[in-house]
Amino acid sequence: MKVAIVHDWLYVMGGAEKVLAELFEIFPQAELFTLIDFLPKADRGFLEGKKIHTSFLQKMPMVRTKHRQYIGIMPLAIEQFDFSSFDLVISSSSSVAKGIITGPQQIHISYVHSPMRYAWDQQAVYLKEARMERGIKSGIARILLHYLRMWDIRTAHGPDLMIANSAFVARRIKKTYGLEAKVVNPPVDLRFFKPHYEKQDYYITASRMVPYKKIPLIIEAFAQMPDKHLVVIGEGPDYEKARKAASGNVTLMGYQTSDVLRSKIAQAKAFVFAAEEDFGIVPVEAQACGTPVIAFSKGGTFETVRGLDKASPTGVHFHEQTVDAIIAAVKQFENHRSEITVENCVKNAENFSAQRFRSGITTLVADYFPNLGLPDAEDQSALSFASSRF
Repeated sequence: MKVAIVHDWLYVMGGAEKVLAELFEIFPQAELFTLIDFLPKADRGFLEGKKIHTSFLQKMPMVRTKHRQYIGIMPLAIEQFDFSSFDLVISSSSSVAKGIITGPQQIHISYVHSPMRYAWDQQAVYLKEARMERGIKSGIARILLHYLRMWDIRTAHGPDLMIANSAFVARRIKKTYGLEAKVVNPPVDLRFFKPHYEKQDYYITASRMVPYKKIPLIIEAFAQMPDKHLVVIGEGPDYEKARKAASGNVTLMGYQTSDVLRSKIAQAKAFVFAAEEDFGIVPVEAQACGTPVIAFSKGGTFETVRGLDKASPTGVHFHEQTVDAIIAAVKQFENHRSEITVENCVKNAENFSAQRFRSGITTLVADYFPNLGLPDAEDQSALSFASSRF
């Protein structure tokens, strides 16, 4: 069986790239197709020995740093790949990868991190962040996004099977495309996280500082709780805004290495997370360290963080992205801190291990396409877990 894996683009090692690495664990002989490939050498270990195909965008001016400016021709670029010699094609898509062209003799399975957020329910947010709410540029952008939506709908019916990375994304797929998607959560490599039982007297948040992550909002909330210490790790466009919001009880550490990040999260009283994420890997990583999570309840964290209303809680949810809601959640956490144990957090994190991802994908694909001859899953308990989620 000849296998191809399609990925939107490669320029940074994020959650989608971790999924890609695990797909290669399942299909080590697969060839990779991606619009552009500028992934740093330090992150390329999982690509060693792989045959990689890039699109004509790879040679376009400034594409390394300005690839999003080419979004208008990405559908054209992704359609130029030739998969006629492959039996199975798997797309890992948060943008255009699911729009590849395959024939009736081929099986196309699409793992969807999310439909294009900037073209659908998050259009207004993205236009505001890009300062294109009004004017000629705004009009051009809106027309472009309109045509992207039409292309996105048309190509949604190309995959033979669509898999969502969370129940939240499955609902978004249903709303956007009118299609049912199965759910297999993305992998968290638990080997790198060890539980820490002796917590220090600080809270932590860590993220790339882009507007939807709401880091300045978290800082503003802690500015009104001067008796509580907040550590902030990360940098990005909102860093200056975060710096201005910080008070004496807030420590901005900027970018830190993975080792420092893990150590700081592991020793914190709780990890604070205010973004609406499709899944959200970092809150799971925090739980793998035995650290409770105080999280916004909308999005993937509603599925990954067990609130106080559930048995064996691993954190606290707040239901509005406001300063008052965060303050109330922190107070609620402190009142119920003894109920949220390190053991609860670690056990919950194990539900999202890399092995469970592999087993979930393998089982689901084998159930739908028994003639593919996929290898048997290694962990029968993981198979039962994966099946129960469908």
